[in-house]
Amino acid sequence: VQLQASGGGLVQAGGSLRLSCAASRRTFSSNAVAWLRQAPGKDREFVAGISWRGGTTLYDDSVKGRFTISRDNAKNTVSLQMDSLRPEDTAVYYCATATGPYGSRQLGAYRIWGQGTLVTVSS
Repeated sequence: VQLQASGGGLVQAGGSLRLSCAASRRTFSSNAVAWLRQAPGKDREFVAGISWRGGTTLYDDSVKGRFTISRDNAKNTVSLQMDSLRPEDTAVYYCATATGPYGSRQLGAYRIWGQGTLVTVSS
């Protein structure tokens, strides 16, 4: 599986962005998928995850109520709708797959396949 994240950019605080993750070479419809992020000078962290059919979603407390993860297995894509963005959301965002149908909030449950997309939120 090769994943390509896109949709990042520069936005003012309070604004919105929608990130997309597209899979090529092979479907990821049997795998949980997550968005992870890494801010400058900080460790990578879990943001949101979704189970293989989309029935279960997980969020870090810092984004709960502001971000929404979704997936379309027919199109082999996973999206992250980010609303009410804050400067502390500035980071490179990566999409990653779990080895099985359900993930967790643990970074070790996921494998990042491609380069991330940069989100910059100005104050």
